[in-house]
Amino acid sequence: MSRAQRLLDLVQVLRRHRRPVSGRKLAAELGVSIRTLYRDIVTLQGQGAPIEGEPGLGYVLKPGFMLPPLMFSEEEIEALVLGSRWVADRADGALALAARDAMAKIVAVLPVDMAGRVEEAALILGPGRKAVDAPEIDLAAIRQAIRAGRKAAIGYSDEKGRVSERVVWPIALSFFDHVRVLVAWCELRQDFRHFRTDRLTRFETQENRYPHRRQALLKIWREKEGIAASV
Repeated sequence: MSRAQRLLDLVQVLRRHRRPVSGRKLAAELGVSIRTLYRDIVTLQGQGAPIEGEPGLGYVLKPGFMLPPLMFSEEEIEALVLGSRWVADRADGALALAARDAMAKIVAVLPVDMAGRVEEAALILGPGRKAVDAPEIDLAAIRQAIRAGRKAAIGYSDEKGRVSERVVWPIALSFFDHVRVLVAWCELRQDFRHFRTDRLTRFETQENRYPHRRQALLKIWREKEGIAASV
């Protein structure tokens, strides 16, 4: 492995840890000696990487740092291409356009040889059923409500066509091949509920925020559903 690749790998490992991690653990994960690990950390700090810590206490990388030029492994490139193609093909218009724009930005800062690999990615997205959402429901508005942590007034039609009015706390939007599902705390039921977006008759974001952090609610929901936290 080249030293440049080793430094990039070290940055990636540090990014995965939100709390200080010991030098020995970092060295073991990277497959290098502790002396090499300490030398690489000093090198990165000299290049401007905001790595805090010292031997015996552990190290942490403050968020926001990126080494130019942007580098990815073959597998990372394939994962990005496949993911962006899925979103571009099967998400709503705003998110599909964002996927294409994001991929274009990534390609623009990749080294020439890596940019070529994006076009050559061998993973192909197969045909699938597109989701059918209620035409009057703007999924971008739902995503904005989730990001802002705001309550929403919704109308929801069940499988028998009966419509109920509710106030919910949107915490996530789940994408399946043929349906989108809003995950929210329902004030009417005093519990988490799942709402198919194609059955929403209205979605109106309210000014007031819900009283708990979205991340905390999402953690409770995952634990209740037995779902492991995503990366």
